Amino acid sequence: MCLSVFTTADISELHKILKAQHGDPHHILGLHEMKDENGKDFLALRVFIPQAKNITAVDAKDVSKKYELKRVHADGFFETTIKDRDKWFRYYLEIEDYEENKWSAYDPYSFTPTLTDLDVYLFNQGTHYEIFEKLGAHLRNVDGISGVSFAVWAPNAVRVSVIGDFNAWDGRRNPMRVINNSGVWELFVPGLKECDKYKFEIKSVTGALFQKSDPYANFSELRPSTSSLVFDLNKYKWKDEKWVKDRDNNTDLNRPMNIYEVHLGSWKRNEEEDRFLSYLELADTLIPYVKEMGYNYIELMPIEEHPFDGSWGYQVTGYYAPTSRYGSPDEFMYFIDKCHENGIGVFLDWVPAHFPKDSHGLARFDGTALYEHQDPKQGEHPDWGTLIFNYGRNEVKNFLIANALFWIEKFHIDGLRVDAVASMLYLDYGKKDGEWISNQYGGNENLEAVEFMKHMNSIIHKKHPGALMIAEESTSWAKVSRPPEEDGLGFSLKWNMGWMNDFLEYVAKEPIHRKYHHNNLTFGMVYAYTENFILVFSHDEVVHGKKSMLDKMPGDLWQKFANLRVAYGFMFSHPGKKLLFMGGEFGQFIEWNEKQALDWFLLDYDTHKKTQLYVNELNHLYLKEKALWAHDFDDSGFEWIDCCDGNRSIYSFIRKSGEKNETLVIVCNFTPVVYNNFRLGVPFEGMYKEIFNSDEEKYGGSGVVNRAERHSEKIDCNYKPDSIVLDVPPLGISIFKIIG
Repeated sequence: MCLSVFTTADISELHKILKAQHGDPHHILGLHEMKDENGKDFLALRVFIPQAKNITAVDAKDVSKKYELKRVHADGFFETTIKDRDKWFRYYLEIEDYEENKWSAYDPYSFTPTLTDLDVYLFNQGTHYEIFEKLGAHLRNVDGISGVSFAVWAPNAVRVSVIGDFNAWDGRRNPMRVINNSGVWELFVPGLKECDKYKFEIKSVTGALFQKSDPYANFSELRPSTSSLVFDLNKYKWKDEKWVKDRDNNTDLNRPMNIYEVHLGSWKRNEEEDRFLSYLELADTLIPYVKEMGYNYIELMPIEEHPFDGSWGYQVTGYYAPTSRYGSPDEFMYFIDKCHENGIGVFLDWVPAHFPKDSHGLARFDGTALYEHQDPKQGEHPDWGTLIFNYGRNEVKNFLIANALFWIEKFHIDGLRVDAVASMLYLDYGKKDGEWISNQYGGNENLEAVEFMKHMNSIIHKKHPGALMIAEESTSWAKVSRPPEEDGLGFSLKWNMGWMNDFLEYVAKEPIHRKYHHNNLTFGMVYAYTENFILVFSHDEVVHGKKSMLDKMPGDLWQKFANLRVAYGFMFSHPGKKLLFMGGEFGQFIEWNEKQALDWFLLDYDTHKKTQLYVNELNHLYLKEKALWAHDFDDSGFEWIDCCDGNRSIYSFIRKSGEKNETLVIVCNFTPVVYNNFRLGVPFEGMYKEIFNSDEEKYGGSGVVNRAERHSEKIDCNYKPDSIVLDVPPLGISIFKIIG
């Protein structure tokens, strides 16, 4: 090594700085109190800026005091010794490069860490539930100096640097220091501002050099660019304080829950400019539509940052960043705020089951299997081409649990729908023999994932009792929606995939064949109260050749629409909360395609317009009638009248709220046959009024309705002493209410 002048620095450390492989650059760079050979105190200031020609240090409190640094090494290492001072002072640097550009900046290596020993201890223990306030990039004011603190977990890296436009993407310029043995690297860079681009440059133990986006970034460049962006999440002024307070104080699930599942990029588009609608535009269009249609929740397919549109958001690279496709984080906050203002809750699809292999993302983050498992038998989904989180690693669990809390606390999300829970529960999910490793007991249960979910749900329900955690779990794993203290996974609700599969199999059959599959619609009541179920017709059922909801239905065009109406009617009168994917409400005829908007032009056609009206009025009926939701999760809210009328494919039952005058009597006919003078047992003596009929002409039906009120007669029917006579519409549902 050729030095131009004497240096007080340790030569081996100086060499590491020049080679960009120092794990604690603050130990050599910056201002240091020292002693000479005679024991006299003095100061040594060292700076490494490869592009610099001249550097002068200036006392920030007395700008008349300036200290010129001398070049120690040609690669850009500068130093000066200050003999007339022996105490550290705040300073900034005046810099000139070889192109005669001049600028001034505070020295990043003159600041103490922005993370405490407690921060890194809790993170390493997996219990720092606000780690998103520490890791990532955060605008801060330190000693009156504004800048950005960066922190990232990369325990196996030899060196980590923050890079961006501010340092010409040169990893030598701003190496970070590792805090103790925590694996957390940190650096405060003065002078940076919101929306500055950055990444982390990492040197692995093999000497490989690569760039990674920030796992904790709050904003990212628009794909296909992958830089992280500095963003301040704390400046948005929320207006939903009452909503959030009321939500967290309400743990009662006996309430209406009518969910509209939405993919923001394809609900509607700006066709003139061939672009997505923004969060702001969606606030002005989607929210009024949802409210008018009678939904009280929106479930958003993943809006966390993701590189590939065709993944629908389920292959996430930026877990802490709402996607920039639709705007800024502030604009997404505004969207949620407006939902709450209009009485609409927001659920967010969340994907802790797997992540993609994109080079800028989490995969082999520090050159080793950090977030994932080393062994592909544990760490990869062969069918999906993605990586599985290592739920046994404290810092990975902390990353995910804090992320769930992040969306609830920072973005006021009302709950998370957790995707692909089954793939987390089973070690052999989607794998053949020889492709997976059993647990310590020889079983296929992922015990670490089970404990992770119990931990996560316990913490969320402790901190935010009213936030709902919803599991998409497609197997018969027991107690998914039961608390951990009862050996459950702790979710609030579970998608009822079994009911959905049985139901869709049934309604796809020609009506003449349905009598042979009558138990498809009755079997769900056998297990209806084993979990807190949501009945779902989701996006997964209208893609990949499965056909749209309307096109699943058999028969001619009239029968298709009639089948769809009675299908929705049965769903809304059956115990369980409700979810319908966008487009289903007006009879989208083709499968959903994320590349284009829904076929809103169909509303120019009478049949689709009437279907939309039907769903609108069915939704509002559901919200209004307490019997349809007050006891979804216990057997006091439902009673069969006749579940055995398979030859006629008729199902009749009662929904109850606990109040006699709120009782509903429901008849569903899944054949195109009209049954006049149909006698039906009823729960009470009295007068019954038809309050809803899917065969109304205004919905596109044939008009077989019951206008006149029906007074019960003392004639035994369906094992009940009282009964009424009605006309049963073809492929229709009739709902009666006792009125006296």
